[in-house]
Amino acid sequence: MVAAGGGTNVAYYPMPTDPAQLDRDHVWHPFTQQQAWVEEEPLMIERGEGSYLIDAEGRRYIDGVSSLWCTVHGHRHTGIDAAVGEQLGKVAHSTMLGLSHPGATALAARLVEIAPPGLSRVFYSESGSTAVEIALKMAFQFQQQRGGQHARRTSFVHLRESYHGDTIGSVSVGGIDLFHSAYRPLLFDAHAAEPGDAADLERVLSMHEEEIAAVIVEPLVQGAAGMLLHPPGYLRAVRELCDRFGMLLICDEVATGFGRTGTMFACEQEGVAPDLLCLAKGLTGGYLPLAATLATERIYEGFLGAYAEWRTFFHGHTYTGNPLACAAALANLDAFEQERTIERLQPKIALLEELLGGVETMPEVAEVRQRGFMVGIDLGEHDPALRLGHRVTLEARRRGAIVRPLGDVAILMPPLSISEAELRELVAIVSDSIQAAVADPRVLPLAA
Repeated sequence: MVAAGGGTNVAYYPMPTDPAQLDRDHVWHPFTQQQAWVEEEPLMIERGEGSYLIDAEGRRYIDGVSSLWCTVHGHRHTGIDAAVGEQLGKVAHSTMLGLSHPGATALAARLVEIAPPGLSRVFYSESGSTAVEIALKMAFQFQQQRGGQHARRTSFVHLRESYHGDTIGSVSVGGIDLFHSAYRPLLFDAHAAEPGDAADLERVLSMHEEEIAAVIVEPLVQGAAGMLLHPPGYLRAVRELCDRFGMLLICDEVATGFGRTGTMFACEQEGVAPDLLCLAKGLTGGYLPLAATLATERIYEGFLGAYAEWRTFFHGHTYTGNPLACAAALANLDAFEQERTIERLQPKIALLEELLGGVETMPEVAEVRQRGFMVGIDLGEHDPALRLGHRVTLEARRRGAIVRPLGDVAILMPPLSISEAELRELVAIVSDSIQAAVADPRVLPLAA
């Protein structure tokens, strides 16, 4: 109800109950130009079921991007539903500042068990961006507390076209101008290296050897860059260069973790163990916000000391290690084991590659980039005002699938649990949607 007038005689008028109108009147959406948004009818999702999202009218859509890359075992997974419900009957939240709880401790042990070797400590937060922010601060403070020449290690190296989140620290090591350039006056300086080019990274490290605290990379795939793939052996070369120059390696597996590239973590494919590992998105199976920054014992011990030495890691979040989220994450890991998710994913990865072979031959498609269940379908260079990627999204929606573009790159990242029949349907919908979008007379031919 909305109050009007003053004094004791106040009249109240009912608020509008149409969700779409309430959205237009009050909601500010992420990465969205609101002026264009309010000109379209928003899609209101009310329910989920397996690989599908269901709108207010009962229409079903294949969730082709796993609800922004985080849904792993599908919607309404019975095991995760039950775990969250059971935890809700105990306690929904309890701080980890001065307290602990069984879910957080059990989850930390499970994460250490499945993570690359050497990672032994878990620091919780709520998002991929905060997981990265924490890793950067840990790396910086660790070097400071080592003292001597190490205290001069105050900067970072990242890859061009990198994306590590939207908080100030994570933006400082981001390399996508469209997302990051507006905030440059707020950021700390960092050094950029060419993606996939070990020689260029070596050049950057040689030039700034004494000032680099850590190198941060998205292993194997730079997701927000449009699924930019690194060549085989590159991640291993990055690890070796960090060791050679005495720098820490931070691997941001927010997008690539929990099976997305075909293994539990992308690092596994090149036998790389980072000093700091950032996890989020698929950690809870897509149920609740939870992130984790894993560190080696060497880094952890660098923060130990008497209280008066002030070596504490002064960082924390209200919802750090939230019990509901930890319960979901534990059930998510149970599902990986009980349902043999990674094993059963392999034939679906092969099928997806086969299906995408047909997409890549389409005249409307410039390139297809795939690593596991991470796919970018590049539509080539077009006038940005045409919003071709967005047109593909709308065409796919009409045909029963939810996809989201990165510019003019159509992204596919379905739940790992998707069936082969659903996967075939998803790729067919996207193929038809690309043809329909490009056939629009307002769309120019692909650039040569």
